[in-house]
Amino acid sequence: MTSETQTGALDHSHTADLLWDAIQALSEGIAVYDADHRLVTFNQRYCDMFPLISELIAPGVRWQDLLRAGAERGQYAAAVGRVEEWLAGRFEQGVPIGQTLEIPLTSGGYYEVQFSATKRGGFVVTNTDITERKQAEIAAQDQEHLLRMVLETSPVAVVMARLSDGLILYRSPRAKEMYGDTQSAVDHYANPKDRDRYIAELTKLRSVDDYRLTIKLRDGSLVPATSWGRMIEFEGETCVVTAVVDMSERQAQEEMIRHVLEACPAPIQMTKAETGEVLFSSPETISLFGADRSARTFYAKSGTRDEYLQKLKRDRSIRDFNAEYVKADGSTFWGSVSARLIRYNDEDVIVSHTRDLTDQLRIEAALAQQQSQLYQNEKMSAMGELLAGVAHELNNPLSVVVGHSLMLQEDCADPQTLRQVNKISHAAERCAKIVKTFLTMARQEPTRQQSTNINEIVQTAVDVARYGDGGGAAEITCVLTKDLPTVAVDPDQMTQVFINLILNAEHAIHHSGKGTRIEVKTALGANGEGVEIRVEDDGPGIPENIRSRVFEPFFTTKDVGDGTGIGLALCHRIVKTHDGTIALGDTSEGGTSFQIFLPPDIATSSSTDKDTQAETQPSQVRILIVDDEEDVAELNAEILTRGGYSVDMFNVADLALESLRNQRYDIILSDLNMPGTDGRGFFEAISQDFPDMVGRTGFVTGDTMGRSSQTFLAEAQRPYIEKPVSPKELRSFVSDILSTTEQGST
Repeated sequence: MTSETQTGALDHSHTADLLWDAIQALSEGIAVYDADHRLVTFNQRYCDMFPLISELIAPGVRWQDLLRAGAERGQYAAAVGRVEEWLAGRFEQGVPIGQTLEIPLTSGGYYEVQFSATKRGGFVVTNTDITERKQAEIAAQDQEHLLRMVLETSPVAVVMARLSDGLILYRSPRAKEMYGDTQSAVDHYANPKDRDRYIAELTKLRSVDDYRLTIKLRDGSLVPATSWGRMIEFEGETCVVTAVVDMSERQAQEEMIRHVLEACPAPIQMTKAETGEVLFSSPETISLFGADRSARTFYAKSGTRDEYLQKLKRDRSIRDFNAEYVKADGSTFWGSVSARLIRYNDEDVIVSHTRDLTDQLRIEAALAQQQSQLYQNEKMSAMGELLAGVAHELNNPLSVVVGHSLMLQEDCADPQTLRQVNKISHAAERCAKIVKTFLTMARQEPTRQQSTNINEIVQTAVDVARYGDGGGAAEITCVLTKDLPTVAVDPDQMTQVFINLILNAEHAIHHSGKGTRIEVKTALGANGEGVEIRVEDDGPGIPENIRSRVFEPFFTTKDVGDGTGIGLALCHRIVKTHDGTIALGDTSEGGTSFQIFLPPDIATSSSTDKDTQAETQPSQVRILIVDDEEDVAELNAEILTRGGYSVDMFNVADLALESLRNQRYDIILSDLNMPGTDGRGFFEAISQDFPDMVGRTGFVTGDTMGRSSQTFLAEAQRPYIEKPVSPKELRSFVSDILSTTEQGST
């Protein structure tokens, strides 16, 4: 090979590379197909122009296969919904060699595609993106079409006339209807000077809006009108384009419509369905949403309008579409939209009104809260009945255990025996307190309030909890603030509240394995009055979704057998009956925090005086005891006998009445629920046959929650004491009745 040949080969290769680089740099897409319609080569631009099938574009692929893939994947706008029909038409005509086609794409773009034949039977495809040009043409055509439609269909009369002499160059159909075939715009005015003033104003400002004047119609009549004018240049001359509206027929109607729209309480608007462009807004709509020109800005969440529009297109109307919207001031609100989809100017338009649901939702929330409260009250009432029934069944046997254990404490001298008796006594008293707490919860009021140092109660609760059965899962500490005001509470009930909260925290820590401490703190109330108690732990905390339910009766997160759902409901009821509050607080580092507030004591209890009075040794007093439970009757008789009283006891009311006829008594103590003649019947007999003994009668009963018992005790207005009764309480009760009787005698 000669050096000239080598040089020629190198030049040819270099030229080919330059040519390929030039093809790659083109803004057009270029592809070459062979005689079998298979792709030979292409530039990158050709591949980029078809992103939906770009991975299929490779040498060897058939032109028909690419065409089919593009149609099936939604690349060509004309093929959407009719793929096979569209492909059949394209394949039937074959490759359109020598033709230039405009192809609209589903993306909104337009390609100009030119097919050129090659010498070897193949063809070259050249794709040019003409989107901008096409959109400009379409916009121009739409504008021209719109202008023509507006002029031809507008109820407004439009006239274009020369400025110099008023010669009419164009009139709309409505103008011809109003003025006839006049040659000069001067003839349209009732007074030629009116046009002079109009032209002077227009020359000064170059445009006038809502210019009021009187015009002359084709029949010579004069009517009020309003006009809009602009000065333009047309074919080298200054012209005046004037739009005139006859106000005589429409003025009253428009005034009525204006008043209706301005006074309409519902925001009314008309918007384009696809773009959201606002075509009309009533004053109420502008007040609610502002003067935005797009309804897309009305929605608080993206995607809401798409959902709304989808339903509207499907059903053509929609009622009460509830969503979150944005007000003019930027705040959000829930609203309800009712709308219809109509055709206006050959496009879908939405006519809608919006209703602000703020007040309705607030009312619904209040009603839901009231219903929830009613539901909780019903649950509490059911629980109260259950607890009252349990307490009633336990009262009599507990009275025997409590009474005899306390009397054994008084009699026992042996230290070992006394220690065992003390254990029995403490256990019995604890049972008695539980029963009384049940009754308190059912009754919804504290049983025994006295002025108390809250620190003493908290310390007692912590001491008890430390030696409970919590398993030692956490360290329990106290942080007590000194010199706190006293509070009027039932110490037993309030101690139970704190014990319950501590044990709940210990249970959560023990079973979750998370947390090591429980802290009980006291402090002065936030307002400088009362006291605040916090029970906090660093345990697993309470999930957000159940925090609002923790005080519900029978609601528990513990495993079956571990919890009843009564504990926190009981705490809430006890604190509430002491005029206090209990709430689940927030903790910065996890865990749980309960906050309790108790008001200060206003009047110090006189319980000390009562106790002293109860311990005063009575003179010889005769007491009649009536109780169908023989063990209880004997116990109460023994307690009072030891206190120095003379006691007769009966298990049947009729025998007691017989004894009353033969014996004088200073006090009568009667049970309520008894077979045969019950407490009510016994009291009625006393009132009728022994009226002087009514003021000396009291009741010792285990049923104060029954409806009939409550009604009777309220009517009788006699003192009563609830079982189980300790010796001290029974003697104090008798002493109080004696004291009241003596005061009445005095």
